[in-house]
Amino acid sequence: MSNLLNLFGEELRIARQEAGLSQEDLATKINYSAAQVSAVERGTRRPSDDLANRADAVLGLNGRLSRLLAGIRHEAAQPALRPWLAFETEAVALRSYEPCLIPGLLQTEAYARALLSGGGLLTAAQIDEQVAVRIERQAVLARENPPQTVFVIDEQVLRRPLGGPEVMREQLLHILQLVDDCSRVRVHVVPLSVGGYAGLDGPLAVATSPEGAVAAYLDSQLTGTLVERPTDASEVIRAWEVIRGDALSCTQSRQLIEEAAEQWT
Repeated sequence: MSNLLNLFGEELRIARQEAGLSQEDLATKINYSAAQVSAVERGTRRPSDDLANRADAVLGLNGRLSRLLAGIRHEAAQPALRPWLAFETEAVALRSYEPCLIPGLLQTEAYARALLSGGGLLTAAQIDEQVAVRIERQAVLARENPPQTVFVIDEQVLRRPLGGPEVMREQLLHILQLVDDCSRVRVHVVPLSVGGYAGLDGPLAVATSPEGAVAAYLDSQLTGTLVERPTDASEVIRAWEVIRGDALSCTQSRQLIEEAAEQWT
């Protein structure tokens, strides 16, 4: 059981009692059942963002529970990914390439769940945790001053029937909406007509910090590699630039994504 999950439950219990509320009283005020409040306080149920936000407001905790929940999500992240999350969260610029999947920062909950369920390697609880972590990461694109982010994906990502037609259509429409809503997000597609190119070696991501430092992340089947040494990070950037050069323009990529979305009806 997560230590942070226990700490969340203890903080909730103490704040509730200091406010002179029973579990039933708090449950009524935040529109949850008393059983749900009890399970969260015991550390046997993972709280939702909504529950944490409502409890923070009702108990006057100034976001304490929401911050603890972010820590729980970080703890639930795959160990190899955790060092990268610090760079991703603070970045002023992000560059990402994926040859096989929709990038995590662009995934809908349904797509992420279908992806994590597909291999049969994770339990239902582990799937819930990983989906929550993935959705939590996307807050970086919704912050007041989001990073300049450029995603490059292979066209096969648009064609792979992950989760079925409805999930794929929702996912592709989500990408289009995100691009419309956030001027700092761009998506490029490498068309199948390109054939062999540098990106087929695997996914990569690059983050630039507010101080100008650059870190890269290389993913693999077994683990992920955080690249911080400047010479190595420069090589990753060079590879990304070559891949970006093989991709379509934003306008052409949008047209291709729209066409793919229509095919999933």
